[in-house]
Amino acid sequence: MIPAEKIIRKKRDGLTLSAAEIADFVNGVSSGDIGDAQIAAFTMATWFNGMSDHEAALLTLAMRDSGSVLDWPGLDGPVLDKHSTGGVGDLVSLVLGPIVASCGGYVPMISGRGLGHTGGTLDKLESIPGFDTTPGIEHFAKQVRDLGIAIVGQTDELAPADRRIYAVRDVTATVSSPPLMISSILSKKLAEGLDGLVLDIKYGSGAFTADAAAALELAAQMSSVAANAGVACNALVTDMNLPLAWSAGNAVEVREAIRFLAGEEPHPRLEEVSMGLSGELLQLGGLAASAAEGRRLAAESISSGRAAEKFARMVHAQGGPADLLERSDVYLPGAHVVRPVAAHRAGFISAIDTTAVGNVVVSLGGGRARTDDIIDPRVGLTALLAGGDQVERGAPLAVVHAADEAGWQRAAQAIVEAYTIRAERPLAGPVVHSRVEGVASNEAR
Repeated sequence: MIPAEKIIRKKRDGLTLSAAEIADFVNGVSSGDIGDAQIAAFTMATWFNGMSDHEAALLTLAMRDSGSVLDWPGLDGPVLDKHSTGGVGDLVSLVLGPIVASCGGYVPMISGRGLGHTGGTLDKLESIPGFDTTPGIEHFAKQVRDLGIAIVGQTDELAPADRRIYAVRDVTATVSSPPLMISSILSKKLAEGLDGLVLDIKYGSGAFTADAAAALELAAQMSSVAANAGVACNALVTDMNLPLAWSAGNAVEVREAIRFLAGEEPHPRLEEVSMGLSGELLQLGGLAASAAEGRRLAAESISSGRAAEKFARMVHAQGGPADLLERSDVYLPGAHVVRPVAAHRAGFISAIDTTAVGNVVVSLGGGRARTDDIIDPRVGLTALLAGGDQVERGAPLAVVHAADEAGWQRAAQAIVEAYTIRAERPLAGPVVHSRVEGVASNEAR
């Protein structure tokens, strides 16, 4: 085994690490032979000096191989998934998974929880009574084989080295290092045994990346690393200067996902991103000849009812009610105070501080400021006006779902401050800014 200090020194000096050096370091992390101080030194050296796409692919594969890697022999379709960098009203996973599964893909989706102003897929699903996001890896794999889809949280068996490295990054200000961030995300996705992966890299006032150029660079890096690691991967760079849906919260977003899958009044931005990502994924998996054909197949899965049925069966298979789609208002919890927020002037919605909108949900109890915060699934926002919408003075900007009157008052004031209303209608930009194809520049093994 190559000594850890030699590997750290090499990266400190800006040199390129070999496959053996990266593998030995990750193995030492997994076994406990490498301590937190050495992990911190390695992550800080990487933060300053970076990694090539090839090195990042090697680190991704080593962390993937630190635990179990799912295998899918005998399946009659491709294994596919997506990753989003997070946003406000981003319920894409709730609709994309069932769409892709209903078109012949297998979707072993390992998702996360919300932190800060962005929501988490697991928190949304846990607003459904009985829904189990931790069924165990055997149940998870069997459900994917039998049904085509399961959405769960990360298990202890998958990419365990990433948990130790991330815990150190979290307290050493190195979370933002691109190669460390990319390898952390992709190691967990690749442990799913994927044939194809699509990335949704967001930018704007509601995203962690504010600048479109920086988001495009991240999309190129991530898709290249995934391709170098042997997984077909494309990325869409999408606009998060505005909320992606009519709603933001947990139970409220599940309600909107159900309406979307039923073909009822889809939000135009949500529809564009969901159909675009689904089309890319179906093409990557060989289920469509092009992304455009993939979009058409995705639309057919909704109009035929197949996607909604797949979602309903997934919910029931993971412990939720069998008739959630028919009786969502009975099962999904509602808030005590539900009332609209009035606009203070007439005009057009010219801008929205989307991070502020996400933070309203957090302040209501529907998100986390800290990882150990408890989520209130009832609260959130619905009927959010979008950019360019015309509004009269006194008309609703949004409907606040709050646990009590004080919470509603705080949220209402914050919503008014988050919306900018002007006399002129703003020009609408594209929701999908650009598309990036992952290209393997070299072999990662």
